[in-house]
Amino acid sequence: MKTRILGSSGLEVSAIGFGCMGLSFGYAGGVNREDGIATIRAAVDRGVTFFDTAEVYGPFVNEETVGQALASVRDQVVIATKFGFHIEPGGGRPKGLDSRPDHIREVVEASLGRLGTDRIDLLYQHRVDPAVPIEDVAGTVGDLIREGKVRHFGLSEPALETLHRAHAVKPVTAIQNEYSLWTRGPETNGVLTACEELGIGFVPYSPLGRGFLTGTFSKDTRFEPDDFRAVLPRFTPEAMEKNQALIDLLRRVADTRDRTPAQIAIAWLLARKPWIVPIPGTTKLRRLEENLGAADLVLTMEEIEEIENAAARISIEGERYAPQQMPMLQGISAPKP
Repeated sequence: MKTRILGSSGLEVSAIGFGCMGLSFGYAGGVNREDGIATIRAAVDRGVTFFDTAEVYGPFVNEETVGQALASVRDQVVIATKFGFHIEPGGGRPKGLDSRPDHIREVVEASLGRLGTDRIDLLYQHRVDPAVPIEDVAGTVGDLIREGKVRHFGLSEPALETLHRAHAVKPVTAIQNEYSLWTRGPETNGVLTACEELGIGFVPYSPLGRGFLTGTFSKDTRFEPDDFRAVLPRFTPEAMEKNQALIDLLRRVADTRDRTPAQIAIAWLLARKPWIVPIPGTTKLRRLEENLGAADLVLTMEEIEEIENAAARISIEGERYAPQQMPMLQGISAPKP
């Protein structure tokens, strides 16, 4: 497995990471603890060194699975987790955002315990809390870094101004935003440009469009009620039918290289910048191997141009989140008093 460095931080990780969320959260059923551990260990065996989790996945059980799976190789891997939600006592559903400094510390202590480790390699604010100045958040994480409990600071879905304000207090190692051929906001909202200017790595989540870019869905696909795609606008039958144009594009390129649409989609991301590290997730070994196969796929300039020109003519149908979830993506922090 090739490696990459997240910006100017010096944090070296596998060129493709593993997003662990789907093992226990978000998608119908997930897998049991034993199968989740086996999948993570299979990724390690294939060269993956970058694993992404969060307290809210489950909640809590995903971190426990990741910690147990990686215990024997802890010093050879990079573990990223996240804070930022208020979760009801007893592990209920999250009830809004909470990035108060005291809460950040509580979450970190709990995450360290669940992960079975003495440090978190990369700690993200999961969503920007509009009630807490980002300077207070960055300062708290900076203190945790000085204490040795955290190594690097990250943000997920921040507004551009929020990113600059945070970075001025504590240098940001990585931004984790949704980014793929059907979600290209980071190219136009200034975040990718800022990452390049400031030396910040970029970690695309959902690099396969929550599975859509694998080419296995159609307008006839139906999702179980406990699968969060069931409420996402891009996964209505009408949207999936219209968005098949993007799959047709990926498949055309894939067929010329004896590859799959998923591998082309990931390789396209890898070709964007050398400090971009996508984190596709899966519960299936064959999909894991397929995803990781993209690490050695180098698209030609002609192929990239073909993808860009064709994608520019495709209008993506549907918002990426449900209406009630969209406010959490604004990424605007409270002003510092």
